[in-house]
Amino acid sequence: MTDTAAGRADPAAATADPAARPERLEATVVGRGQGVGYRYHVLRRAMGLGLTGWVANEGDGTVRCRAEGARVDLEALLDALQNGPPGAHVERVIAAWGPGTGTLGPFGIRSGGHRGD
Repeated sequence: MTDTAAGRADPAAATADPAARPERLEATVVGRGQGVGYRYHVLRRAMGLGLTGWVANEGDGTVRCRAEGARVDLEALLDALQNGPPGAHVERVIAAWGPGTGTLGPFGIRSGGHRGD
């Protein structure tokens, strides 16, 4: 914490650490990710990292993932998205980053045709 001129601790300094603020990762996986256990692969990794959010198959054959947590944990999830489970063929992952909202529940699998958050 940073001391103020009066010698008291500045409470804002405790939350100013960017690493402490949750972030959001929104990712779309392009390639063969459906029918190979891809969502369960992502679920296990995300739960192991303590992330919130979801993963779902989309009607166009892509897999979509929305997750929140610490940046380092989201980067580990992104690595898992890029590699996929055995049998998957990931052509590319389109990733977007933003601030966490705290509105996502425990990480889970969504069915196709979901409405998002």
